[in-house]
Amino acid sequence: MTSTAVPLPSALPALQSATAYAGDVSPEQAWAWVQSGEAEIVDVRSDAERAWVGFVPGAHALAWKQWPATDINPGFDAGIQALGADGKKLVLLCRSGVRSIAAAQRATELGLQAYNILEGFEGDPDAQAHRGLKGGWRFRGLPWQQS
Repeated sequence: MTSTAVPLPSALPALQSATAYAGDVSPEQAWAWVQSGEAEIVDVRSDAERAWVGFVPGAHALAWKQWPATDINPGFDAGIQALGADGKKLVLLCRSGVRSIAAAQRATELGLQAYNILEGFEGDPDAQAHRGLKGGWRFRGLPWQQS
């Protein structure tokens, strides 16, 4: 029986500056902020993604776009404003860190302190186009569940 070693995740910078939103944070930094009460985590993936792929316990589900139309969620603005009303940081999570940038930009336009979580929930695809093996929330061993 042969064993294939899974490479350990490389460290990401805890915080990187960004244009048009508060910045990019590593999954570990986002989780530390959530645990300390400094931030709320907002999962901007679709309902189907959260149900089928997994989710972060305690995260607020607020889709940026819904499948299959991929139109921007008409309730996003009101939802994100309600989540940020207490002035906490908002750390936004999607599959790979792309939609969460757009959502963080919109939240910032609405006057909120919004960050993108680098690598997202699943990370970038590997050479075989598989996600979850090169980075992301799950890969980094942070809390998650599957329905």
